[in-house]
Amino acid sequence: MVDVQKILGAGGYECLRLISKMNDTCVIIPAYNEEKVIASLIERIKNIGLTVVVVDDGSSDATADMAQAKGAVVLKSEKNQGKGSALRRGFEYALKSQYQTIVTLDADGQHNPESIKDFIQMRKKTNADMVVGNRMRNTENMPLARIITNRFMSWLISRASGQNIPDTQCGFRLIQKIVLENITLLAARYDMESEILIEAAKKGYKIESLPIETIYQGEKSQIHPVLDTLRFIKTYLRLLFTKKEQHGFR
Repeated sequence: MVDVQKILGAGGYECLRLISKMNDTCVIIPAYNEEKVIASLIERIKNIGLTVVVVDDGSSDATADMAQAKGAVVLKSEKNQGKGSALRRGFEYALKSQYQTIVTLDADGQHNPESIKDFIQMRKKTNADMVVGNRMRNTENMPLARIITNRFMSWLISRASGQNIPDTQCGFRLIQKIVLENITLLAARYDMESEILIEAAKKGYKIESLPIETIYQGEKSQIHPVLDTLRFIKTYLRLLFTKKEQHGFR
């Protein structure tokens, strides 16, 4: 039997293992009117060697056309249905396509796609079922209202999940296929990101966090401070009183 590790050396063998892992990984980007940044974001991800799936959530600009031109798989909705709905559609595609690992990140350019390799390494190092980005170690450029909201919601969801998750509102995540196959996701808006964490924790899946950098360029958040907070409270209360044995991604 040929000893591949001996031939390539430790560094080369590890690189080969990482490439193999990336072939089982796809990146899902929910997008809404992001024509200014989507092309460069896709290009940077494809340079890493990953499949990119853009879920266009009813954009009125050229987001879908530009994503397709850059070689991304494009799933387009005719009308805006919310980030949760876009994520769910992306997850359905990833599961049907038999990807083992799914990475999600935002389309607005706030997340550095080169950090995807760090998520994969963290998953391997900790054997986590989910890895969530943590922006809260350096909040120098983060708006004060977002800091307060993030810290409160992260405290609340950490208590509900029984695991310490410093930044539960970060959309930069790695999720293993097995998690999505065994949880129920119903939320349609930004509350989906909290729902995934609580549902995964209730099933006993291990959630780790990874410090990441966030690039703020003065863009306006699409989160509605009142409506999305009310949606979060509704989802939180629903999940708090949902029986643990319910499961099955849908």
